[in-house]
Amino acid sequence: MTEPYVFPGGVGNTWGDAEHFASLIDAVQAKLFDQLPDETWVYPGHGADTTLGAERPHLAEWRERGW
Repeated sequence: MTEPYVFPGGVGNTWGDAEHFASLIDAVQAKLFDQLPDETWVYPGHGADTTLGAERPHLAEWRERGW
């Protein structure tokens, strides 16, 4: 399984690789969103910091968008 990476607005660039994206979004859902509370801060390494609560409402949008 891919390590979970989450950024404000998505899970990061998978360079159009649908299989890599599916693996990444599944890992983010299982390892972060399904286990941690909304108050959990995310420090992505570049871009703005965020919380899981701020990003959680967008999971379906990210899946539909595919990146």
